[in-house]
Amino acid sequence: MPVRDALTWACVRIVNAPGFRGMGASHPVKRAFKYRFHPTDAQAAELSRTFGCVRKVYNLALAARTDAWTIRREKVGYRETSAMLTGWKKTEELAYLAEVSSVPLQEALRHLQNAFTRFWGSTPGTRVSSRSGSRVLRPSTPAPRSATPTGD
Repeated sequence: MPVRDALTWACVRIVNAPGFRGMGASHPVKRAFKYRFHPTDAQAAELSRTFGCVRKVYNLALAARTDAWTIRREKVGYRETSAMLTGWKKTEELAYLAEVSSVPLQEALRHLQNAFTRFWGSTPGTRVSSRSGSRVLRPSTPAPRSATPTGD
């Protein structure tokens, strides 16, 4: 969906709602609110530019992490990619990264760090089913990981 059409933003807020089914006590209840934004043309252009820069930073950081591991067997974390971002902003070909807010760019690096942490932190036998309430474990026999760099 193009950015100009509409942006929908959902907010979940925990509120103390009155008891239900005759219960007198208040219980925390999640309530969701959905907001729809209709940006102006200038706002849509700024959002598109920001989203493009976020994608570029995420892909650059992912490539830097992948190359560091496959070539030098080095782990690159959030601090290193954040320092790389500062360097990328100073280059002539990526100077446009400095024109957008740094908050979404840093958030993209945090999301990448979180993805790596969660992937490598999950070991066979510890993942649970995605269905709520289900606590089924995968078999704990070690299986080769297809995403593990081989160094070939």
